[in-house]
Amino acid sequence: MNDTALTAAGTDDPGEGLRAVLALRTLADGLESLHVERARRLGWSWQEIAAALGVTKQAVHQRYGKRFG
Repeated sequence: MNDTALTAAGTDDPGEGLRAVLALRTLADGLESLHVERARRLGWSWQEIAAALGVTKQAVHQRYGKRFG
């Protein structure tokens, strides 16, 4: 577990914990976007990407379709 995850899980200060959660969410969103773009460049379908992310095809296409269509 990285330092940010440890902070989010282990602090008694809600402000510090919530800031750590935000940092983790921002990192996860960036990584997801990066890999969706790579998958599309490699010819993956929206259905394949959705399955890998555990979401519906519609959800992933709505979020990324205009950017990586």
